[in-house]
Amino acid sequence: MAPVVVLAQARFRDAPLVDSPFIADPSAHVFDNRIYVYGSHDIQAPAADDQPGKGFAMRDYHVLSMDRIGAPVTVHPLALALEDVPWAAHQLWAPDAAYKAGRYFMYFPAKDKQGVFRIGVATGTRPEGPFTAQPQPMQQSYSIDPAVFADDDGAHYLYFGGIHGGQLQRWTAQGYDATLGDTDLGQPDAPALAPRVARLRADMLEFDAAPREVQLLTPEGTQITGGDLARRFFEAAWVHKHAGRYYFSYSTGDSHTISYAVGDSPWGPFTWRGVILLPVQGWTTHHSIVQVDGHWQLFYHDTQLSNRTHLRNAKVTGLVHEPDGSIRPINPFR
Repeated sequence: MAPVVVLAQARFRDAPLVDSPFIADPSAHVFDNRIYVYGSHDIQAPAADDQPGKGFAMRDYHVLSMDRIGAPVTVHPLALALEDVPWAAHQLWAPDAAYKAGRYFMYFPAKDKQGVFRIGVATGTRPEGPFTAQPQPMQQSYSIDPAVFADDDGAHYLYFGGIHGGQLQRWTAQGYDATLGDTDLGQPDAPALAPRVARLRADMLEFDAAPREVQLLTPEGTQITGGDLARRFFEAAWVHKHAGRYYFSYSTGDSHTISYAVGDSPWGPFTWRGVILLPVQGWTTHHSIVQVDGHWQLFYHDTQLSNRTHLRNAKVTGLVHEPDGSIRPINPFR
């Protein structure tokens, strides 16, 4: 078996952060000079009773942490469990976290008792938890993949949304409409469904105004269309700031890349620049970008350990901004 393991590892650019548990959708932050990774805890479980995304039946969160890139990784005890979220019924998907004024905040999506994805927030006094969930989901929240960006002026923004299993296609100005389908709007020539952004209130528990659409543009200045599978937004929003500009990165879903677009405001619009991460092993791809000790790092996942789409493992690799502001594409394989 040893030669097989060595050959399998040689195929991949990076090794998994941990062998167990299975952690996907890694959102990384540096808190008090230590790296913390918040992600989905993939499990073998009976499928949820809806489509699509039924195989992702996660029920709790565990936080990973390390002193530096390449150091031993700590798997912390239970941070938050489904049964401790009063409003949630199932599927604790990709979370993120933030810090403000001595408190840590975990933002997470879950389906409510009606099978509709909402975004909840839980608080704690330590970055690894445990976290205590608020009794209700955030007002005006919906869909999946919350990601928090803290700007230089202290304002915090929450980006979210995902089509297909993320249900973004079912939301209209009038509210949730389950008849709108399981994929997208089926309008390839129309502007693609857009991710959402809202600034967080001072207490970090609610939005300070209704969420807005995030406009994603082609280099020619037109909106990316629903049929542009290589560039349209699917899920996994993330924002980081480099050299005074805002980088909005995301999963393209069907075309299996992490793309990015650049703008001059956290609200957007963002203009598409290219691909950060080429397709990984496994159907899904989800990432985060964080600066550690002066160097940029890309956290991502694949299925190296299981070769199964719903059992994923987190990884990290270096990320390079070129002098012209572009990001050097990363191949997850050697």
